[in-house]
Amino acid sequence: MSQSTLGEFEEIVVIIVAILNGDAYSVNIINEIDNRLNRKVSLGAIQTVLKRLEKKGLLKSEFGGATKERGGKRKRLYEITTQGHEIIDQTRIQRNLLWEAMPKLSLNLF
Repeated sequence: MSQSTLGEFEEIVVIIVAILNGDAYSVNIINEIDNRLNRKVSLGAIQTVLKRLEKKGLLKSEFGGATKERGGKRKRLYEITTQGHEIIDQTRIQRNLLWEAMPKLSLNLF
């Protein structure tokens, strides 16, 4: 895996795509971020980060079938790649190491 880092929003999007497991498209990702994190995100911001993550090789996409609900328009469905899984696993491990290194006294301040 190439040495790559994720910004905070990129990390969230990759994890949400993994959570949605085959049903990840722009609007659904936005709704999931809002529901899980109570965070409002614009369609433009999601589309930009999805393209960037796909270019990095962390996500891949393909068009789903056309639906009547969307006026015959097809959804672009996103899926996490093996490299995407590796980087979020690496990121989780790094974050856990930082949390574990924090003195217990500091943890009681929250």
